[in-house]
Amino acid sequence: MIALLLILVPLVSGLATFLIKKEEQVRTWSLLAAIITFIIAILGVAVYTAPGGWTFRAEWMGLLNSSFSLKGDGMGIMLCMLTALAYPVIFLSTWTTAYRKVHNFFGLMLLTQAGLMGVFLAMDALLFYFFWELALIPIYFICSQWGGERRIAVTFKFFIYTFIGSLLMLVGILYIYSRTPGHSFDISAFYQAGLSAKEQSWLFWLFFVAFAVKMPVFPFHTWQPDAYQQSPTAATMVLSALMVKMGVLGLLRWLLPVFPIAAYMNGDTISLLAVTGIIYASLIAMRQDDMKRLVAYSSIAHIGLMCAAVFAEDKSAMEGTMIQMFSHGINILGMWIVVEIIERKFGTVKISALGGIAQKAPALTFFFVIIAFANIALPLTNAFIGEFLMFKGILGSKVSQNGVLIMATAGLGIILGAVYTLRMGRKVFFGETNALTEKGTDIVFHEKAILAIIVGAILIVGIYPQPFLNTFDQISQSILKNSDVLPMLMKQKH
Repeated sequence: MIALLLILVPLVSGLATFLIKKEEQVRTWSLLAAIITFIIAILGVAVYTAPGGWTFRAEWMGLLNSSFSLKGDGMGIMLCMLTALAYPVIFLSTWTTAYRKVHNFFGLMLLTQAGLMGVFLAMDALLFYFFWELALIPIYFICSQWGGERRIAVTFKFFIYTFIGSLLMLVGILYIYSRTPGHSFDISAFYQAGLSAKEQSWLFWLFFVAFAVKMPVFPFHTWQPDAYQQSPTAATMVLSALMVKMGVLGLLRWLLPVFPIAAYMNGDTISLLAVTGIIYASLIAMRQDDMKRLVAYSSIAHIGLMCAAVFAEDKSAMEGTMIQMFSHGINILGMWIVVEIIERKFGTVKISALGGIAQKAPALTFFFVIIAFANIALPLTNAFIGEFLMFKGILGSKVSQNGVLIMATAGLGIILGAVYTLRMGRKVFFGETNALTEKGTDIVFHEKAILAIIVGAILIVGIYPQPFLNTFDQISQSILKNSDVLPMLMKQKH
């Protein structure tokens, strides 16, 4: 029931929010719903080993042999926890932000959370697609209604990219359904579809494009920087901290196990695209004067490393990717909170217009420095263990012919990441104050509490990551077993 409640609470709460008219009641109701969802997730972790704790199955579309099948494996539970933790933090950090028709805004935000939970838990391909679209549609309306001056053009581009990717994936899902034993949408039936190498070769790209757009991976990334810049900050936090994980989960849960031969044949090509994106995004980030665009390109670089690690098909790389999904979500959320506070206090996100904030806001500076260190994967921060395991897995990959090249190029991206992150910190927080920052003030108690939660998560995972690694052990082995290409190649020969 835990899995079902994680979807139902934000779904029902979101629909109810549309009926509440008073702004204070809307914000309180939405925050309460987010906190209840977080408590359910915490209780779910406590009963993770209990029979049926994270499993729910019911009849849904019997004529199509599709069921409402939910299950929380280690990866899904971790992403649900990230989503459940992120939403109260997002609501509190943007508490004073004014919105037109505030009930519609928060209603759509909660519906997006329901869609995200469904994507992370769905074990039926048609249900997965249903929640994939449910997560997309509300965020589209949020960005188009409450975004910046260029929101219409930017959101339309975002919608076209994601809609085309979703449509391609739907075509692939229906084809595989026709090839499954007993015509079923169940994930186990998809794993056993017995697709030929030729079928896999074209079906693979239908799914990959959908996931690559969502992450996004070079060259499918062009919608992202503008969307992050023009969207309201709360929506940007959801897009960057949570929705990109839909694509990474899609690669691990659906792409590799369903198309093992195609993944083996195309893995190096995609990994080279991913590391190209790392270098490209890092170089562009170094040139940015807008903090929002800098953080956006930073996210592209981090996701590129995860994509390359996935196609290494190595246990260390798998576990590193999974823990990095959580770590990236926490770190990028922290970066956006800092950017949002600066924009609210000083009315700008231009790096060249700021300076000396450390003199006026020492607490904000303290939290930013820790988050920045996590963003560049300093030891004892959460990102270090994930990146270390991913590099180890890429270098030790048995399916890649270019492991050393991929690792070296990705490593250069890490160095460039340190350059643009520390450059931003130096120019924004240190040095002398100017006319704009001279009258700045430090963050208030609730902002300190929010950033303390972020920093606490950074340090806890960085210092003691073993519980996470234990959680990912079983799912990593399962993915590698289902994506093992050697038995499939032998079968194809015969």
